[in-house]
Parts: sequence; C-alpha cells; structure tokens
Amino acid sequence: MGSMILANFFGAVLVLAFLRYGLPITVSEAIVRDRARNGIVFGVYLALAGVVSLGAAALMLRSVILWQLRGGPPTRSEQMAALHAPLRQAIVHLVLWVVGGILFVALTISDMPSLAIAVVLTVSLAATTTFGFTYMLGERILRPVAARALSEGRFDRTLAPGVGTRMAMTWGLGTLMPVIGIVLLCATQLSTDLTFTADSLAVATLLLCGMAITVAFVLSMLTASQISDPIRQLRKAIERVQRGATDVQVEVFDGSEIGRLQVGFNRMMEDASERQVLRELFGQHVGEDVARRALQFGTELGGETRFVAVLFVDMVGSTGAAAERPPGEVVDMLNEFFRVVVSVVDTHHGFVNKFMGDAALAIFGAPLDRPDAPTAALAAARELRFALDEISGLDIGIGVSAGLAVAGNIGAAERFEYTVIGDPVNEASRLTELAKLHPSRVLASTGALYFADEEEQAQWELGDQVMLRGRTRLTDLAHPVRYP
Repeated sequence: MGSMILANFFGAVLVLAFLRYGLPITVSEAIVRDRARNGIVFGVYLALAGVVSLGAAALMLRSVILWQLRGGPPTRSEQMAALHAPLRQAIVHLVLWVVGGILFVALTISDMPSLAIAVVLTVSLAATTTFGFTYMLGERILRPVAARALSEGRFDRTLAPGVGTRMAMTWGLGTLMPVIGIVLLCATQLSTDLTFTADSLAVATLLLCGMAITVAFVLSMLTASQISDPIRQLRKAIERVQRGATDVQVEVFDGSEIGRLQVGFNRMMEDASERQVLRELFGQHVGEDVARRALQFGTELGGETRFVAVLFVDMVGSTGAAAERPPGEVVDMLNEFFRVVVSVVDTHHGFVNKFMGDAALAIFGAPLDRPDAPTAALAAARELRFALDEISGLDIGIGVSAGLAVAGNIGAAERFEYTVIGDPVNEASRLTELAKLHPSRVLASTGALYFADEEEQAQWELGDQVMLRGRTRLTDLAHPVRYP
C-alpha cells in the first residue's frame, strides 16, 4: 500500500507544481497570497488523505490478513477481498482526489474565479490518471496474494480487466489524458480572453509532454509485465513439460484472459497427468505393446490370424505350498515368480498376456509382428529355467509351441481383453504339464523348433513322441541341451 500512497503523493505534487508554475498566467498579488494559503492546505490535506488511505486499506484487507494468518483455502468473501483489493483501494484514492479537487476549487474560486476551470480540469485529468496507475500498481503488488487466492479457492474473473481493457487503459491514461490537457490549453488560448505569452505556453506544453512521456512509460512497463510475466511463466512451464516433467503447475495471477489461460494450462496438466496414470495402469494390466496399439488404432472386438509362439509356465505343487505356508509367504513367492517371468519375457520382446493363478501365458509375435517369434520364445524358455531356479523352494514347468492362432480383443463391448486363441496355446499348456515331470522342466514342440534359427536349434535336442491330451496325432518333443 505504501507504493500506491507514494504514487498518489507524487501525482498531487505534480498537480500543485503545474498549477503554480505551469499555467501560463500572469502572477498577481492575489495569486501569491493564494499560493501560500493553498500550500498549507495542501500539506494538511495530504497528511489526512494518507491516514484515510491507510485506514481504508487496513479495513479492506482485514479478512485477507486473517486468512493469511489462518492458512488453508480462503472463503468466498476472503477470495473476493484479495482479488478486488487493488480496485477498491484505487477507488478510495479517486474519492480522495475528488474531495481534494472540490476543496481546492472552493479555495480558488473565491479569489481567482478565472483559475477555477483550470483547477477542475487539471485535478480531473490527474485524478483519472492516478486512479488507473494506482490500480495497475496495486494489482502488481498484490499479485502473490491474488495468485494464492485463485490457486486455493474457486477461480473467479469478476472485476478483472482483460488484456484489451488494460491496453486501452494504458493508452487512455498515458496518451489521451495528457493530449486532452494540451488541447484544452490551446483551446483556452484561442477561445477565451486569457492571453498567454509564447514562452509560457511553450513551458506548459513541455511540462505536459514530459508528464505524458513519464506516465506512458511507467504504465507501459506495468501493462507489459502483466502480460509478459505470465507468458514467460507459461513458456518455462511448457519447456519443463517438453523435457518430460508431468507435475508442472503455474500460478494464476488474476481473473483475466491471462488467468483463464493459466487455469487452462493447470487443468490440462492435471488431465494429462491423470491420463498418464491411466495409460500406465492400462499398460500394466494389458501390456505395453497392447496399450500402445489400442491408443494408436483404437479398440474393437474381433481378431486376426497370426503366426505366434507361445510360452506357458506353471508352478509345481503350488496348491500344497499354499496350504502349508503362511499366505504372506505364498504371495511373496508368487510375486517374485511373476517378476522374473515378466523380466525375462520382456528381455526377449515378448508379451505376458495373462496370469492365471500360479501360471503365466506369454506370447511372441502378437500384438506386434515378429518373424523370429519361435527363436525368441525358445531362448526365453531356456533363460527362464535358469532364472527361476534361483528362487528357493520353487519348481516349475515350461512349455513352448508355435503356429497359427487368432489374436485380438475377446469379450463384450463393455469388458474385453486382448488374448490369443488357438492350437499353439493348447499345445503349450499340455507341454507344460509334461515338463513338470521331465528333468529339464522345459519342453517344446518340434514345430516351434523347426521355425527357429540354426543357432537356437543347436541349444535343443529331440526327445520322445507323445500323444498330448485332446490331440489326434503324436507330438515330437524337444528339450534344452543344458539345464540345471
């Protein structure tokens, strides 16, 4: 508030100086006597006006100060008090200017009626300019309070001038008002009996031009900062977002278009953060590749025939372990088991399609095409066997198969999942049951081995022929050359 009072004091001194030295009139004894009296009245009135201004500011900001001391979100009245404080204080100053103008006109008209109009016009122009200046200055000073009120309370744009209004105010106060003063000065010379000398008229005009330059510069800086500061803030926030930050928020300075832009950015970032969380959860539930494909192409029921390799892994004796061990230990073991499965499958660019109790189904070649799907699945099975062997008390069976299957979204329109259906899935499941009894704990069909590259084929050796449950022909088995 001190800066606003100082601005009004400076404006009043300029008005007094202009009335005393800038008006191009002949100095008489009455004017000299009037100046002495007016100087005393001027000083006393400035002191009283300062006291009234401070008292009014304290009264208007009382609820804001209590809110600041209390902390937490502001009430509706406290938010309005914070947002409207600059305008209310500027109105108080305008009223003081009007009262002071009336007082000085009354003092002047008794002795020098010819100066009454000059005093009225000068005070009116100065009051209008100072009103706009103190409002914009107060808004700048109270910006942190307004930002907190808007960030912690409901956004409000009541009595908040927009960018266009502020630009018009800057032009009107910094250019229009001084020009009106110059025009009135010239009109007085041309249309009244008052005759000004060329030097006095030039001095008055130069004073008005100097005031116009100064006021226009200061107002332009204030207006520019009100626009450039939030834009600079938004630019830095956008740069942070481009660097990968997701928790970016900006302060809301006021209720104008700038404030709505800042609020819009914050809401956009909140929505983006929520969408990112949903995307991550979506990816965790259905797999990153499926999530990316769904976001890119959308989701619809149905599937397509794809050549895939399927890896099925199941724990041995999990039912007995669940009955003998505390539930917490069982859950920890399952989580460690699935962690290793996901890690190994991801390393070989596969997709863990689902967890089924103590078993997991991994797919290679869907949803993304992979010509080397059998090679990746066989390599993952061998690596997974050694990785799971490091978990104490865990025994598993792994089956690998390859062939044509239908991959797509299966279910209802309200609830569906991406999965693979077909003979390779059934065969991998049957091979897993046999693998639990085989020393290697890993079995693959020779169909999967046939489509693998030579380097991977060298890591496997052929085994027996078996009739798998539900099949009508024999299946040739293969198992890794090396196993624990």
